[in-house]
Amino acid sequence: MVEMTENVPAGQAGRKDAGEGHHHGVSFGEAFRVWLRVAALSFGGPAGQIAVMHRIIVDEKRWIGEHRFLHALNYCMLLPGPEAQQLAVYIGWLMHRTLGGLVAGILFVLPGFLSILALSYIYAAYGSVGIVAGLFFGLKAAVLAVVVQAVIRIGGRALRNRVMLAIAAAAFVAIFFFHVPFPLIVLAAAIAGFLGGRFGLEAFSPGGGHKATSGAVLSDADSALGEGIPDHARPNLAWSLRISAALLALWLVPVAALYAAFGPGDVFSQIGLFFSKMAVVTFGGAYAALAYVAQEAVQRFGWLRPGEMLDGLGMAETTPGPLIMVLQFVGFMGAYRNPGSLDPMLAATLAAILTTWVTFVPCFLWIFLGAPFIEKLRGNVALAGAMSAITAAVVGVILNLAIWFGLHTLFAEVATVHLGGLRLDIPLLQSAVPPAMALSAAAAVAIFRFKTSVITTLLVCAISGMLWTLAVG
Repeated sequence: MVEMTENVPAGQAGRKDAGEGHHHGVSFGEAFRVWLRVAALSFGGPAGQIAVMHRIIVDEKRWIGEHRFLHALNYCMLLPGPEAQQLAVYIGWLMHRTLGGLVAGILFVLPGFLSILALSYIYAAYGSVGIVAGLFFGLKAAVLAVVVQAVIRIGGRALRNRVMLAIAAAAFVAIFFFHVPFPLIVLAAAIAGFLGGRFGLEAFSPGGGHKATSGAVLSDADSALGEGIPDHARPNLAWSLRISAALLALWLVPVAALYAAFGPGDVFSQIGLFFSKMAVVTFGGAYAALAYVAQEAVQRFGWLRPGEMLDGLGMAETTPGPLIMVLQFVGFMGAYRNPGSLDPMLAATLAAILTTWVTFVPCFLWIFLGAPFIEKLRGNVALAGAMSAITAAVVGVILNLAIWFGLHTLFAEVATVHLGGLRLDIPLLQSAVPPAMALSAAAAVAIFRFKTSVITTLLVCAISGMLWTLAVG
């Protein structure tokens, strides 16, 4: 086992390093204020959030260098869950140990949690009121264009050869026509990619990465942290086991207690188990998981009506924090409609907290357990191949999401047709909703033709939806 401290080699006593936390000169109080600022500005999905973090942490504060930032990001991309939030945990941990990682990760989530909780209260209490319904009607139509943009953006990066294109197509066919569960699709893609990378097939080699900025690049040596490895960031098996045991207990003990106390049919047991499972398989970001979550929440559990996932996604798109916060809305509505003996709003609030807890506690586990060993992961070609294949499969899954959302946004009625082993959703043409089609088309033109920001597009469509509702109401 590597010790937590070590002597500085002769001749390097004056070298700028990160062997101890105080060497970088950034106080914990300053870091707290910076992470609060990062959280407040974290709009625009993972790409926007990572860009904000890079601008503040690397360009402005110069805490860490470009290479270390990208190295941390590449590791976070290998993990299930929101990579931007995990990147904040990683950098916070590098700068100020475990407490720094906890503070950075919690602050990254907190503004979005509070915002979506407030919007969920409004949605549950007043969602059928004309002006509120119009707001979410406009958001829903615009989000459809945003999801299509995600398909194109991720596909352009991931489908770099015919093999990856074939994996994406197979994933789409599996989930759209045969309704294969999302976790099985991820597992199959991972196995194919792992074997392809293991045998050195060129199609599975990693391609590119995130380009965070252009122009002058801050070197690790010139950053506050320096180019050395902080003592607390060196592999220590005893610490890894202790922190992993603590986080596993925080994650799974409440879920087990709910299951034991209320049984498998209780909504809180179902929420704890279902979203714990999603925390393990959400590779590729929020969009990849939403199709599976939406179908399960609507068809299996009855927590949501078909179009309501888009309402929740509209909330997540217009508030700070990770897009995966939409799961909080799903849990909220699930308990609101199945409160048992509790007041519906109280049950919904507790469910929102539970959903957020089981979604994000694993993120801290992945970082604290794996970050000290990332050097071993960097050169693992088999693992890189697995992630390449998973990312390609995610494109097919998100395409399914776009079609599923489109059907339930643009048409009031969708019929399910069974043909042998296939199950198809067929829209009834007479139930088309022209205003939704017009708003979706306008949002697509704004995003793709005029490069309008997602936030601006969503806000304009939300206002348009309210005005249309008032006009016809």
